[in-house]
Amino acid sequence: MIRQDILESQAKLVYLGIGSNLGNRKSNIERARLILLERNIEILKSSSFYETSSWPNPKNPKFLNIVLKVRTHFGPVKLLKLCKKIELFLGRKDSPKNSPRECDIDILDYDNKMIKKGIKLPHPRMHSRNFVLFPLFELDKNWSHPVTKQDIKNLLNELKVPLNFEMADTEEMVNFAIENLPYACCIVPVSYTHLRAHETVLDLVCR
Repeated sequence: MIRQDILESQAKLVYLGIGSNLGNRKSNIERARLILLERNIEILKSSSFYETSSWPNPKNPKFLNIVLKVRTHFGPVKLLKLCKKIELFLGRKDSPKNSPRECDIDILDYDNKMIKKGIKLPHPRMHSRNFVLFPLFELDKNWSHPVTKQDIKNLLNELKVPLNFEMADTEEMVNFAIENLPYACCIVPVSYTHLRAHETVLDLVCR
């Protein structure tokens, strides 16, 4: 068993997923990212923005998602509490599961360890979510699942979605997928005039 005080004594590498499908989605995500920084969460890398249909009801507004690679002294339970506070601050309210929401912050992987006390980590459904695996692969192509030990390329392949690239924002994004993924989602850039030139929004469309 991993003691909470020991976890908090050393900085740990953590992957966080942030999503939004209500209000100004990009602004919600950026505000969440800013609050994390203000709480001394060091952001090492941030993925592109990925847009996905809502599940299980695709009629709900689409989600905008990113994954962050961060370094923190917070233990997993304290980090979870902080994430929930940020969600509430940004307007999330109690609602039925899978309802539209202003902000959703998930701890995906904490120091590549399996944790059961207070929170189950890694996130129990991350291996089946394209909006988690694609941005995570963008950040760390050598990441492996703490429990199954599968590398992220195998996890992406197991999504079993036929590869179909219609267009992509950068040649690099097309090449990394074609070279590494026998199966993938169609990656389509979404036009956002308010994004800065270096920012990319990729639409994951299951074909």
